[in-house]
Amino acid sequence: MAPANILVGSHVWVEDQDVAWIDGVVTKINGEEAEIQATNGKKVVENLSKIFPKDMEAPDGGVDDMTKLSYLHEPGVLQNLSTRYTLNEIYTYTGNILIAVNPFQRLPHLYDAQMMAHYKGVPLGELSPHVFAIADVAYRAMINEGKSNSILVSGESGAGKTETTKMLMQYLAYLGGRAATEGRTVEQQVLESNPVLEAFGNAKTVRNNNSSRFGKFVEIQFDKRGRISGAAIRTYLLERSRVCQVSDPERNYHCFYLLCAAPQEEIEKYKLGNPRSFHYLNQSNCYELVGVSDAQDYLATRRAMDIVGISKKDQDAIFRVVAAILHLGNVEFAKGKEIDSSVLKDDKSKFHLQTAAELLMCDYCALEDALLKRLMITPEEVIKRSLNPLGASVSRDGLAKTMYSRLFDWLVDTINNSIGQDPNSTCLIGVLDIYGFESFKTNSFEQFCINYTNEKLQQHFNQHVFKMEQEEYTKEQIDWSYIEFVDNQDVLDLIEKKPGGIITLLDEACMFPKSTHETFSQKLYQTFTKNKRFIKPKLSRTDFTVAHYAGEVLYQSDLFLDKNKDYVVPEHQDLLGASKCPFVAGLFPPVPEEKTKSSKFSSIGSRFKMQLQQLMDTLNSTEPHYVRCVKPNNVLKPAIFENVNVMQQLRCGGVLEAIRISCAGYPTRRPFFEFINRFKILAPEAVQGSYEEKAACTKILEKMGLKGYQIGKTKVFLRAGQMAELDARRAEKLGNAAKTIQRKIRTHITRQKFLALHNATITIQTSCRGRLACKMYESMRRQAAAIKIQKNLRRHLSRKSYQRLQFSAVTLQTGSRAMAACNVFRYIKKTKAAIIIQAYWRSYKAFSYYKKLNRAALVTQCRWRGKLGRKELRKLKMAARETGALKEAKDKLEKKVEDLTWRLQFEKRQRTDLEESKEKEISKLQQSLQEMRMKVDEANALVAKEREAAWKAVEEAAAAAAAAVKETPVPVEDTKKIDRLTAEVDHLNVSLESERQRANEWERKYVEAQESSEEKRKKLEETEGRVHQLQDSLNRLEDRLSNLESENKLLRQQALTIAQTNKLLALRSRSIMQRTESARLAELRSQSLVQRDNTEVEGRAQKALNEKQQENQDLLIRCVAQQLGFSKGRPIAACTIYKCLKQWRSFQVEKTSIFDRIVQTIGHAIEAQDNNESLAYWLSNTSYLLLLLQRTLKASGAAGAPQRRRSTSATLFGRMTQSFRGIPRGVDIAHVDDEMTNGVDNSLSHIEAKYPALLFKQQLTAYVEKIYGMIRDNLKKEISPLLGLCIQAPRTSKVSSLTVGSAAAQQSLFAHWKGIVQSFSNYLILMKASNVPSFLIRKVYTQVFSFVNVQLFNRLIHLYVCCVTTRIYYLCTHIRSPADHYLICFSLLLRRECCSFSNAEYVKAGLAELENWCYDTTEDYAGSAWDELKHIRQAIGFLVIHQKPQKTLDEVSHDLCPVLSIQQLYRISTMYWDDKYGTHSLSPDVIGNMKVLMAEDSNNAVSSSFLLDDDSSIPFSVDDLAKSTDQISVSEIEPPPLIRENAGFSFLLPISE
Repeated sequence: MAPANILVGSHVWVEDQDVAWIDGVVTKINGEEAEIQATNGKKVVENLSKIFPKDMEAPDGGVDDMTKLSYLHEPGVLQNLSTRYTLNEIYTYTGNILIAVNPFQRLPHLYDAQMMAHYKGVPLGELSPHVFAIADVAYRAMINEGKSNSILVSGESGAGKTETTKMLMQYLAYLGGRAATEGRTVEQQVLESNPVLEAFGNAKTVRNNNSSRFGKFVEIQFDKRGRISGAAIRTYLLERSRVCQVSDPERNYHCFYLLCAAPQEEIEKYKLGNPRSFHYLNQSNCYELVGVSDAQDYLATRRAMDIVGISKKDQDAIFRVVAAILHLGNVEFAKGKEIDSSVLKDDKSKFHLQTAAELLMCDYCALEDALLKRLMITPEEVIKRSLNPLGASVSRDGLAKTMYSRLFDWLVDTINNSIGQDPNSTCLIGVLDIYGFESFKTNSFEQFCINYTNEKLQQHFNQHVFKMEQEEYTKEQIDWSYIEFVDNQDVLDLIEKKPGGIITLLDEACMFPKSTHETFSQKLYQTFTKNKRFIKPKLSRTDFTVAHYAGEVLYQSDLFLDKNKDYVVPEHQDLLGASKCPFVAGLFPPVPEEKTKSSKFSSIGSRFKMQLQQLMDTLNSTEPHYVRCVKPNNVLKPAIFENVNVMQQLRCGGVLEAIRISCAGYPTRRPFFEFINRFKILAPEAVQGSYEEKAACTKILEKMGLKGYQIGKTKVFLRAGQMAELDARRAEKLGNAAKTIQRKIRTHITRQKFLALHNATITIQTSCRGRLACKMYESMRRQAAAIKIQKNLRRHLSRKSYQRLQFSAVTLQTGSRAMAACNVFRYIKKTKAAIIIQAYWRSYKAFSYYKKLNRAALVTQCRWRGKLGRKELRKLKMAARETGALKEAKDKLEKKVEDLTWRLQFEKRQRTDLEESKEKEISKLQQSLQEMRMKVDEANALVAKEREAAWKAVEEAAAAAAAAVKETPVPVEDTKKIDRLTAEVDHLNVSLESERQRANEWERKYVEAQESSEEKRKKLEETEGRVHQLQDSLNRLEDRLSNLESENKLLRQQALTIAQTNKLLALRSRSIMQRTESARLAELRSQSLVQRDNTEVEGRAQKALNEKQQENQDLLIRCVAQQLGFSKGRPIAACTIYKCLKQWRSFQVEKTSIFDRIVQTIGHAIEAQDNNESLAYWLSNTSYLLLLLQRTLKASGAAGAPQRRRSTSATLFGRMTQSFRGIPRGVDIAHVDDEMTNGVDNSLSHIEAKYPALLFKQQLTAYVEKIYGMIRDNLKKEISPLLGLCIQAPRTSKVSSLTVGSAAAQQSLFAHWKGIVQSFSNYLILMKASNVPSFLIRKVYTQVFSFVNVQLFNRLIHLYVCCVTTRIYYLCTHIRSPADHYLICFSLLLRRECCSFSNAEYVKAGLAELENWCYDTTEDYAGSAWDELKHIRQAIGFLVIHQKPQKTLDEVSHDLCPVLSIQQLYRISTMYWDDKYGTHSLSPDVIGNMKVLMAEDSNNAVSSSFLLDDDSSIPFSVDDLAKSTDQISVSEIEPPPLIRENAGFSFLLPISE
């Protein structure tokens, strides 16, 4: 609808939650929104696109055919039906579709024989709409065209389908004549078959007292002369489960109650009684219907059975079976003696079983075995298995349902056989009485089949409506090729398609014995994951939802498999097949063995699908006519028209779908004459002179600039909205003309009045002004004379009065002044005398009181001071004794520690000397061994050379001996040399061996020395441990001693004060005290001179030490100002600061500036609030440093009393430190120091902190909270613009395509949510990289998620800017702070898009992204952040659920949204609208209850607000941070390079260095 169609003053329709649509007048238009003053007094602001124009020229009684409406839209259709229903016009056409509204009262004048004759042979549309007109059209079409016709009657339960079907068949019987068959007419049998089928197939439901629980298609056959020659009845899907299960306040099938109300002889015959005594009937508290007599209906059913041809014998057998079913229901079972067995519970059960066996004429024992046992046939044997009580109950109910189903099928077959069918008939009229669309709280297999049928019929209906549109367009010869209509083929494919439909999968599941409803549901989830018509619920594993044309329906698959199986238990088949009653045996005929083996699995779903396909084939072969029955209210009372209820039925019945199909083409059609007569004012030149109607219509439309219209042969076809635009132009032109006429007439009348008034005024003014001038002159003359007389008289009188007054005043002043002077003199005299008397008296009195008080004070002071002195003397004596004992114990411990220290030093010196001696001996031995090795090598080389020389000599001698002939002996001198060398080598070997023995001896001695040194080292370690223990005890004693000394000092001061006050009592000892005091002063002067010299020396050393300390502090500050990074997950800066402060004893000094400098450095570093990396780095450092101080520092216990500081050398620890300085270098001091400091690193022993350290700790706490808040607020600022875009789904023309598009399109829809998740991930990575404690990270995301919850929830139910998305984005990106965000949020205007169904789905998908992020982040960092979104999660969950009108206030407030208040629920439910499926919000009763609760809480200011508040406080304390963080070790932290080489920071180096 274009905004130009709606003007100020236009009458429009606007949507209302209570009454669907209300009419009103537009009073103001602001951009895209309009303000409407409704007729019920409300003022409504709505978007122009949701406003529909109202036809003010429509007839007061409505139109009989809604295609004649000027505006074919929902409010127009609803208003037309309501207007006609008020006038008892219950029938209305929509084309050739008849809409019948149930009047809930008898209207006999509409259905008598005179009315039938009135409509006989009259064309459709000439008379008022009536069901007889539809039947007459079908009958005339069949006679004239020779083609079969069908009439489809549909509607929900209670809409009057059954009564309408009766009227149709009654009228067809009236038209079809009287063809007699065996004494009974066919039409009478057809009409009388209704009571029989209603008795056995109808029941009371929540919506209707006579609801058909089966589908029925009646085929009425006609011969060539148009006479009824036969008929057949087809039924579909009898609700078998109702036999055994009835919900309150519904009833079972009527036949059970009719039989219980039968005559007494029949009740005794069947051994029946009150319905309350039968289990199958007493499950509900409803036994009787208001205004209905079961006894009379029983007799009527008997008569109907006679008419349709059921014999008395068969009637008796039918009611025997019905009675047997009631008795079977009262059979109860108990647990038997054997495992998993059962027996009859009591005698009552045996009686009912015996009665059922007698009624069925079967064996009692066989019936009992059939209920309690099962036969299992195996190839080897037949096994009989017992059933437990539950299995026996299931077997009993299965037998009852099977018997009733077979009985109903027999009735239908018998009625068809009795009526008879004409094999020669070629034409028929079928009347379909089918159940309407159903959606209850619990929907099972029956509702699934019912809705499947309605989907099929809706497709047929849509095709028929579109076909009628095509015929209309073809008749008028206009182009309609581009028109499309909505088809629900995808839903039908989901249900019936092979091989992947729901029915096919259900049959497959039924074929497998181990299949359950869980496996069936999982198969559905896997198969239809991507089907948009199939929805998997999140809170159930077995339910599934199908999106039908009328809305989504949630099905429970618990009983789908059991209700789909169409088989009889073999034991039941054999038992009842062998019954002695032929009727019962006929219900269970024997199944041929060949058919049993060859037949495939049969199911109710497949059979129903096949029957439905046959029905659709029949309907497709006929010319359809439609009757849509509507139930105007749920209370089933006349003259009540509920708009919301009717609108839902029109939507479910496809009427609105037909309107949409019509609107897709040309919904507005006007004949040329009507169009010209109405709109000729828009183009007067088109109708001047003689004109052609078609050309004139074309000129009018062309002048208005309309496009897309069509000009037919006799009518003008307009697109949706064009009629409203023409009416708006017409109203505008008429309004302008009326304004022009009114302006001219009013101008003329006003001009005439003005001229007459002007002339009269001039005449009157002339006369009045002359008379007034005369009077004014006379008055002025008299006034001048009077003034002159008065002047002279007043002057004379004033003169005389003044003279008298002056004389009197002078006289009075003289007397009064004299009297006053006398009074003053007397007062001064009296005052002076009184002062003198008072002075003397007060002086006397004060002097007397002073003497008494002085005497009493002296006595009191003496006694009191004496008493206090004695008490203090006793305390000082006791304290002196205790102090002496402690000093003795301290002296003993000091001596013992000094002794142990001396022994430790001695042992270390011995160890060092021993190691030095060992090193010297080892070096000597190594040198001698090296020399011996060199000698041996030289000897070996010499021996080798000698051997070579010897061998050469031997060879030469041999050569000479061989050459010489002489045999003279030749002396060999080389042999002696060889022997000598050999002896020398042996000697060297012996010496080498001796050296080796000596080396081994030295090695053995070295090992022994090493063992002895190891033992001494262990003793030394034990001694050091004892020294540490003694040192700890000594420290504790020193603490106690220091406390005692401070107490002693206070006592001494008090004693000194007492001694000074007792000077009055010790006057005699004054001289002695003076001499003592002078001696003490002299001694103090001498000591002060000595101390002055020592102080000057120590001052110079202290000054140098302070300068060095200042340099170290400056270097530390420069180093900390840089980003030092992290080591082993610990911040280097924090650990370095802590170790330096602890080493410098800064925590224990009374005054220092290092803390202020560190705080200033941190403050300068975090000045850039947008640098999140720097903030995260300093948050990590400050938090770790604060944790170290929290676990180390403790407040000084004696901070109020000044303590005497002992010099370092005066204490035992100081003397030990000085003694350690003299330890030789060989002792491992580093090892000892490591052991002494190990406890500090691991346990962080407590340090008594002074005021600066405690103040520094408080400042660190403040900086941790400040940096934490800055990071949190930065994250809020970053996601705030995205939150503004995340609350509303994108509204573009491509949204529909995006929803079924690619993954990239889906990602583009959730870009804003992805941006928020990306921001969360970036901050998490940043804080992880900076080693921020996980406790702080959890708190950050917990508060940010709380902020997201508040913003999304407040935006969801509060105010929004009514402008384009780009403007919203611009505003959000310029938010400077959370305060600005709130200002913008509260300045927005109301819109309902945020509470729409599609928008809720969009937000829900975004929340799923946040949930996935929390899951991926793990609980260590996300914590309970996801729980903070509880408000928006529950609100969105409420918006996306279906069947809201069925929800109660308790379910909504306690189950669905327990966190939300009544105000918030009321806000959401009233703003909700379904832009996707058209569902409604909560029922008016629930809304009314909410209003009552809100009125009760109206005085509570807190409960009256529906908005949430954001908590920006710091959600943790230092103790919480300390408890949540593990122990921190500052050892082995590498110092920064800047201070690593500085000797003043050598204590930072690791132990190994």
